[in-house]
Amino acid sequence: MHNKMAEEQKAIKTENKETPAVVETFDPYKIIKFPFSTEKAIKSIEFDNKLTFIVDPKAAKADVKKAVEEMFKVTVVKVNIQNSISGQKKACVKLRADKLASDVSADLGLI
Repeated sequence: MHNKMAEEQKAIKTENKETPAVVETFDPYKIIKFPFSTEKAIKSIEFDNKLTFIVDPKAAKADVKKAVEEMFKVTVVKVNIQNSISGQKKACVKLRADKLASDVSADLGLI
């Protein structure tokens, strides 16, 4: 009899707890922090059709791909990610040949 009462109390407690639905929206500006511009990065823009960004340390390749495609309206072919010792995460993003990385970088003010 005691077990039955305990089970009923647990059922009542779980019914009263309402978990709010957490709706997470994707924000590309939280993924991509800023464009990375060194001589090597500028060379990869011109010759390899690649853009380089510093991204959030928790971002995955799929997150970076989705963020770049949303922000710049381009098609991403490949994403390479490098972690530095200082804790920064650098993403090299290769774009499809129909959209030039130099056009996107000109919009960003890199070239």
